[in-house]
Amino acid sequence: MTYEYENLLKEKGYKAVCGIDEAGRGPLAGPVFAAAVILPDDLGDLGINDSKKLSEKKRDALFDIIKEKAIAWSVASAGEQEIDEINILNATFLAMKRAVEGLPVKPDIALVDGNRKPGTGIEEMTLVKGDSKSISIAAASILAKVSRDRYLLELDEKYPEYQFKKHKGYPTALHYEMIKEHGISPVHRLSFLKNLGEK
Repeated sequence: MTYEYENLLKEKGYKAVCGIDEAGRGPLAGPVFAAAVILPDDLGDLGINDSKKLSEKKRDALFDIIKEKAIAWSVASAGEQEIDEINILNATFLAMKRAVEGLPVKPDIALVDGNRKPGTGIEEMTLVKGDSKSISIAAASILAKVSRDRYLLELDEKYPEYQFKKHKGYPTALHYEMIKEHGISPVHRLSFLKNLGEK
C-alpha cells in the first residue's frame, strides 16, 4: 500500500490529506459506518490494506495502531432510521460528512473511496477501489469496518435471537431465517426488507 495519491496531492500544495471509507452499506440491520483518517507521511509498512483483504485478527491489531499513529481520526455512523428515510447512499454520505466533521484537525482535501463525492464540506477527490490504492483510504476502511463489527457484537448481546455475531447483519440465509422466525427487530433497515415475503 503506497502514499502515491497522498504524495500527488501534497505536491499540488495540499497539506492535510484525509482518507474516507465506509462499512456496512449492504447489511439488512444496523447503521452504516464511515471513518476519516489523516496519516503521517512516514508510517512505514504496517500491512495496512483494504479491510476486506485482511483477517479479523489483523484488522483488530491495525485498528489500534492506526488510532495511535494517525495525526487525526474519526469514526461516525448513520442509523437505520436515517437509512430508511434518506436511502443508503445518502446515509453513507451523511456518515462520511460526520466523520470529517469529527476530525480534530481540519483536512485540506479528502480522498474518498468510490466514484461519488459525498459533499463533506471540504475539497474531495474520488478514487474507485481506493481502499486498495490509497493508504489513507485503506486505514479508514479498517477503522470503519472494525467499529461496525464491534457495534454488531453489542447488538448480538441485545438481540441474541438474531445471531448478529455470525452474520454481522449481512443478508445471509441464516439472517433471513432468523428474521422469519423472530420478525423484524428495531435495528433492522425496513427499506431493505420490503421484499421479504419473496425470500
